[in-house]
Amino acid sequence: MEHKRVTLFAGHYGSGKTNIAVNYALRLAGEGRRTAIADLDIVNPYFRTADSARELAAAGVELISPQFANSNVDLPALPAEAYRLVEDRSLYAVLDIGGDDRGAYALGRYAPYILEEGNYRMAFVANFSRPLTRTPEEALEVLREIEAAGGVPFTDIVNNTNLAHETTAELVQASAGLAEQLGALSGLPVWLTAAEEHVAARLPGRAVLSMRLQEKYFNLPEQKGPPKPRPLFG
Repeated sequence: MEHKRVTLFAGHYGSGKTNIAVNYALRLAGEGRRTAIADLDIVNPYFRTADSARELAAAGVELISPQFANSNVDLPALPAEAYRLVEDRSLYAVLDIGGDDRGAYALGRYAPYILEEGNYRMAFVANFSRPLTRTPEEALEVLREIEAAGGVPFTDIVNNTNLAHETTAELVQASAGLAEQLGALSGLPVWLTAAEEHVAARLPGRAVLSMRLQEKYFNLPEQKGPPKPRPLFG
């Protein structure tokens, strides 16, 4: 698989971009590359790359996340060291961009550095099982909104169609045509198909990202006792 120095993942809320960003960073590190991942999502406090901090650290992946991530602060602040990911060209950087156009505004401050270097991949994560992106036309609208807000043109599409733990290989394979249609509408290639490990094992082709699902820090349903992390698509 060809890697760019800077890889960005963006998409609609609930598309699964955070899981993909974490697993992609782990893959880079597993190939012996000096890797760091930054969480640029200052909108959604519930799905964080920081939830995988222990796993990332064990793999040697540096994590840069907003101040007060996984806290009750409504708008976490982006740390200054995030600039190092776009300035240090000896580093493979993975950026998890906030959902939709609101979340993508934070990317604007880093866009000039990314565009100047030109060694980046900006991947739109599409989940055709989510509301507002059920069709290629709907997904294209979200794609264009994010692109305009963040200031970095998309270069690729990642098909991450899923129904969380009800996802089947058949569902993912059936969505391939929708991803190709989105590619035709946007003029972008479908770079990867992403799926949880047991589903990915049943998918044909080499362009498949096999993922371990990220643990979620906040357990939203009411329960007795302290919250327990559980795997969810984020």
